[in-house]
Amino acid sequence: MATISETFIENRNRVQPNHANNYDAVHGGNVMKWMDEVGAMSAMRHAGESCLTASIDRMNFIRPVAVGDVVVIRSYVYDVGSTSLKVRLQAFGEDPRTGEREQTTESSFVYVAVDAENKPTSVPALDVETERDEELRTAALEKAEE
Repeated sequence: MATISETFIENRNRVQPNHANNYDAVHGGNVMKWMDEVGAMSAMRHAGESCLTASIDRMNFIRPVAVGDVVVIRSYVYDVGSTSLKVRLQAFGEDPRTGEREQTTESSFVYVAVDAENKPTSVPALDVETERDEELRTAALEKAEE
């Protein structure tokens, strides 16, 4: 059983020309894929099992990320059901020279924990132990209500 903070993962991908659309910015499908991969890692960290994507909340692309810049993905589990895990995902564009960031995308994904036969399996309760855990959970729940 993990705490919310223990499921927090931040990952980076540098936008290469093969990731770009015809506007020299990262293709939205690549961002979605990267978010899904990192979200699954957060879900698996909590569940202790493989996790499959069940649903994706609305995903708005706020601003582009140019070729050569970095896409930073933040992910953490903020709620669980009997076999499901809700994961908050945020993407940021980052200038690799300055570290300056701007949020580009946000969504919530739901994953289902599965056993070795790909059948849904139970997940442990989610612990909220620290002030940071509570801040992360509150932010995710507030965003989910919008």
